[in-house]
Amino acid sequence: MTRRFSQVIAWGCLAVLALGPAALLFFLIDIEAFATLAKRTLELPIQWRSVTTGQWYGLWLLTALYLAVGLGGLYFLRRAFAGFARGELFNRNNSRNLRRFSIFLFAQALAKPLHMALSSVLLSWNHPAGQKMLSVSLGSGEIKVIVLAMILWVMSDLLVKASQLETENKQFI
Repeated sequence: MTRRFSQVIAWGCLAVLALGPAALLFFLIDIEAFATLAKRTLELPIQWRSVTTGQWYGLWLLTALYLAVGLGGLYFLRRAFAGFARGELFNRNNSRNLRRFSIFLFAQALAKPLHMALSSVLLSWNHPAGQKMLSVSLGSGEIKVIVLAMILWVMSDLLVKASQLETENKQFI
């Protein structure tokens, strides 16, 4: 069961790794669709009519950089679960891949408030004086992701220790 579940996770990561850049490319080509999506998802009191096409492309670039961190993490998560699917539960490669995933996860949790802050400044850049904004938010969601990243870091160490114990055990048999 663990092998099949690991294989499903690895394939899911691979699908997101393929579809993520495709979606980014689509929104680069159709910046109006990206603008519509951003207006719906960003909860900022922006004068949307004053946002220029250049600002939308700037927001697209910020979003692409933010998503690249997440896709980098998924790459290493996919590698770890592909190893689990092959039955390689306790080895250094899986440990390294889980550790790298936890680093990317931690980085993305820290990048989210930064992305929001830069987005708010960028989108309100051409507003009159006194109406420009800087919106920074750090919520419980980011704190949970940071804690999860730390837990995965510790679990990657546990995999190394388990690998050492497995090697010792094989030497005695």
